[in-house]
Amino acid sequence: MPKSARITTLGRKAYNVLLHNAQIAGLEQDVFKIPLEQVVKGVDFGSNDHALIKKYLRAMVSTTVEWQSPTSGEGNSWNVSGLLAHARLYKERNQVWLEYSYAVNLKQELLDPTVFARLKLEVVSQLRTHAGIALYEICTRYKNIPVRDGQLPKTARQDWRWWRPVLSGQPETEKTAKLEYRIFKRDTLKPAVAEINAITDLEIELVEHREGRFVRDIQFSIRQKPQVPLPLRQAPQPVDLTLSQKGADLGIDDEKVEELVSKFGQDAVRAGLVQLEERAKSAFPAPLRDPYRYLLSLMPAVSERAAVAAVQEAERRDPTSRESRAAQERQQTAWRDEWLRRRRRQIADEIRALSEEEQLELTDQLDQALAQRNAHPSIRKRLGTSGWQHPLVEPEMIMFYAEQAHGGIGSPTPEDLLQIAAETATGLT
Repeated sequence: MPKSARITTLGRKAYNVLLHNAQIAGLEQDVFKIPLEQVVKGVDFGSNDHALIKKYLRAMVSTTVEWQSPTSGEGNSWNVSGLLAHARLYKERNQVWLEYSYAVNLKQELLDPTVFARLKLEVVSQLRTHAGIALYEICTRYKNIPVRDGQLPKTARQDWRWWRPVLSGQPETEKTAKLEYRIFKRDTLKPAVAEINAITDLEIELVEHREGRFVRDIQFSIRQKPQVPLPLRQAPQPVDLTLSQKGADLGIDDEKVEELVSKFGQDAVRAGLVQLEERAKSAFPAPLRDPYRYLLSLMPAVSERAAVAAVQEAERRDPTSRESRAAQERQQTAWRDEWLRRRRRQIADEIRALSEEEQLELTDQLDQALAQRNAHPSIRKRLGTSGWQHPLVEPEMIMFYAEQAHGGIGSPTPEDLLQIAAETATGLT
């Protein structure tokens, strides 16, 4: 669990590469070293600056983490330390090396394979979100636990609030402590489960344990997919910082680039940065003031084009391949997301078209529904002070009205998706 700072997706991947290198070297060593080019790529190794990799290493040394076994049978010890005890960059025979070490208590936990699962880093490297990486690490640890016939291995069962900092990579704050489970499930759990099931060698399922009407504890069941065994101790690929470095050169913080990659994918962000670079060179019609906002505005259209290109390339190579099917699924998801965005906008317009009296009555009904559901007080407060069109309340009103007036938000027909696909292909969206 992070306690002092956020652990980023790329930072965690780089940390796993260091861990893999240390596991091979063995517990008897106190200090480990590895060529920097085997840890990261996409930065200027000829430079004496290495600002981006220094930022990641600085974060690994300064980030305080607490850990204890999530399974009571393994003991009740508690530990705290930094992710790394020290890190040093130095040049030897025209090659940049990274030297690093772990705190004594953390080293034993991480490098002993009976405690920490050996990860398939070729799988981890394909995961895009921190939650996906963290959950895959945890499920890998429990996948071989013996179980009774007909049952599946499961992770430890914990209060859902225990999982939040573990999967998000962010320390708990007063703000996050107020978030409801349904938000955590929607924004973190469901995307992480979907990502792991689509990409990795595991198929997992969220298991909820209720106390009355509310979910209290959760855990995950684990099924291993049948597949050709991957080679053991395959050398992990270095973490690609190309996009982060390119974004930094154009004035965008690397963490914002990571967020865009997590949401839209590497290919889309790469194409967007190319367009941003072209725009930055021109002062017409006015100098570019905010590179990040400009890049963000490009991403929906760029992402659609990247998804189409990925499908076409995958189908060209092998129409029946796993990559082709995955690309098609991503494209279908993008089309469904666009349909849902339009549907929500349509329903909001329907509500605005109602008379003032009808909107007030609808607002009272929504307030009662929120009270019965024990929604967060801030939502009801905003509804009372700012009305249903407040950004915090509008999604609630849209779903409530859709259920009352149409029996739900609905789902797109194949014709709807075909129409969106056609518009995307011709640039009409």
